[in-house]
Amino acid sequence: MNRDQIQGNWKQLKGKVQQQWGKLTDDDLDRIEGRQEELEGRIQERYGKAREEVVREVDDWLARH
Repeated sequence: MNRDQIQGNWKQLKGKVQQQWGKLTDDDLDRIEGRQEELEGRIQERYGKAREEVVREVDDWLARH
């Protein structure tokens, strides 16, 4: 899945994102609006992970969906 597909399918993906990263709030998901960099930034904030780790994690997750 590429960046354009994320934005186009965001409403369907929101539930799956929240299952994977449960610390993200509905408000977070509304603000992200399918932007991958915003998603990565929010995950980094909520989980305190390194940027590289989050990017890899999101890329792996997207490859499965």
